[in-house]
Amino acid sequence: MGLNRNWWKYFLGLWMLLIILGAFLYAPPAKGLGETARILFFHVPVAWLATLAFLISALASMQYLRRPEKKYDIWASSSAQIGLIFALLATVTGSIWAKKIWQSYWNWDPRETSIFILLLIYAAYFALRSAVDIDEQKAKLAAVYSIIAFITVPFLVIIIPRVYESLHPDPLINPEGKIKMDGRMLQIFLGSLFGFTLLFYWMLRLKIDTARTKLVVDNLDK
Repeated sequence: MGLNRNWWKYFLGLWMLLIILGAFLYAPPAKGLGETARILFFHVPVAWLATLAFLISALASMQYLRRPEKKYDIWASSSAQIGLIFALLATVTGSIWAKKIWQSYWNWDPRETSIFILLLIYAAYFALRSAVDIDEQKAKLAAVYSIIAFITVPFLVIIIPRVYESLHPDPLINPEGKIKMDGRMLQIFLGSLFGFTLLFYWMLRLKIDTARTKLVVDNLDK
């Protein structure tokens, strides 16, 4: 029974192992970027998942304002927390790449500056939650903040880095919207996106289940 219920977890472990091996042994170096481009198989997916997580948080927050039920607040806070983790991972992997290419971990490039601002915005979300003691008031204020915070995400992640001149390369999609990637690279890249998205789902489910269990325990203690 347990194996049948959890088969996808074993599948995910095997899938991610194949992606890691494929990223270093199967995919060829990117033209103009060499071996350093291999980090994109991990950097881009975590950046994508940070955006997805913040979107889910905003949608759950909207739902909470419509129907103030605790489950929506749990979804919003859980997804935002995982999004912050993935945004931090995107920052770290991007800095590793920058060190190799630009000889510096941080250059205040538009993309680096944008994600730094994004980290501050969502760190403030949790600062707000920790500053309010009344649960209903905390959830309502956090929901409003989450919605406003997500409005900045498309500008910080997509628009601003492309409006201002950047040292950051675009090995995936050029300004004309055409994909520039070797077939084997594209296979590993899409496979990595799928694997990391499934990992995000697992993490979000675990986080929500943990938060719900804590809520039940807290109510029993009262």
